Amino acid sequence: MLQTAALILAAGKGTRMHSDKPKVLQTVLGEPMLRYVLEAVRPVFDGRVLVVVGHQAGMVEAAFPEASFVHQEQQLGTGHALMQAMPALEGQCERVLVVNGDTPLLSEDVVRHFVEASEGADLAFATIELDDPAAYGRVVRAADGSVRAIVEAKDYDPALYGPEPHEVNAGMYCVRLDLAARLLPRIGNANKSGEYYITDLISLAVAEGCKVQGVQCGRDESLMGVNSPLELSRSEEFLREHVVDGLLRSGVMLHAPALVRISPLATVEPGAEITGPCEIYGRSVVRRGARIDSHCVMRDTVIEAGAEIRSFCHFEDAHVGEAALVGPYARLRPGAVLEEASHVGNFVELKKSRLGKGAKANHLTYLGDSEIGAGTNIGAGTITCNYDGKHKFKTTIGEGAFIGSNTALVAPVRVGDGALVGAGSVITKDVPDGEMGIARGRQKNLPRKSV
Repeated sequence: MLQTAALILAAGKGTRMHSDKPKVLQTVLGEPMLRYVLEAVRPVFDGRVLVVVGHQAGMVEAAFPEASFVHQEQQLGTGHALMQAMPALEGQCERVLVVNGDTPLLSEDVVRHFVEASEGADLAFATIELDDPAAYGRVVRAADGSVRAIVEAKDYDPALYGPEPHEVNAGMYCVRLDLAARLLPRIGNANKSGEYYITDLISLAVAEGCKVQGVQCGRDESLMGVNSPLELSRSEEFLREHVVDGLLRSGVMLHAPALVRISPLATVEPGAEITGPCEIYGRSVVRRGARIDSHCVMRDTVIEAGAEIRSFCHFEDAHVGEAALVGPYARLRPGAVLEEASHVGNFVELKKSRLGKGAKANHLTYLGDSEIGAGTNIGAGTITCNYDGKHKFKTTIGEGAFIGSNTALVAPVRVGDGALVGAGSVITKDVPDGEMGIARGRQKNLPRKSV
């Protein structure tokens, strides 16, 4: 088998999106479209993947710092994009798979099938059947079924090519690199768009007697590109239904499944229970026996077995331990870790903080840059004052401590094991193990003035 690399075309402006953001960064279930294409091709090509960028290249590169890029300074068409990538490909592979970066439904299985089906061809491309060919390039075949050419929609002339076919170009190609090197200089831009089309390689290769294969993929919607907000929305809903259906079949319990949005990159184990509306994005993990009530949103968060997440919670890059109880109306920001059987209640926010086993912060509290020991109770209205305007500092609270309501802990500060902090205190000095800290003015009772 010839050594093959992948080239993802992600340089276009996507003018029909009416957005300043590059088209490939438009999101589907919380992830840029390009993420799904990378996930589909990387396992097949063992990391031999290049991405062609152009419009707003810096934004795309910043979103995918792990990827390798080729620059197309002027966006002059797909053929021109391949020309720009040739120096980076030569000597690295014998053939190249070219795929568009705006195909979020693309899967690893589809890519593998196409690569295997194109083995032995000098040039192969994927085709699909559409009731309405719309703006897709038309596949022109001879009477014997052999491929003659691909003609872009705006250039298709029935007088030259016959009645319009329903078989269209799906935008995925596999071509021998030596053939591409020979034919690319012969591509012209004498068309209505003034662009260099990679599809022109088809007719050129046919004219040279090369083996050209149109791999028919039926009506596989995973190959459909996204060019407008309407198509983006339809692709997202198609993927959402596919993910939800797979989870239900695997044994996940979903209530109001039509209102559940889960990224295909997330993992939800059989036996988990989720009520919609609910949104789970990124590489989140929900373990068996965990329960997530309605109106919760989470990204890149782990919910361990037996944890209960009550309604209206928002988590990002957090970890909720086994049998923990969270919410309603709790917010866990990046770096928040709740250990086993800990409790975080309503209107409590954690950032870069660890709540120890069995510890509780049940009401109206902010815990930032803090370490809280097992069994500690944090009273309502407690704040860790972790920022002095320039630097962040850490608050440490030991095991079995009790922090009274309406307390401000001015970091850096430590409250020891078994210590008690009186309600309404502003703690600026360490409280040793087993001692009580109190810092508030003495109460005075004065005669009430008559009204």
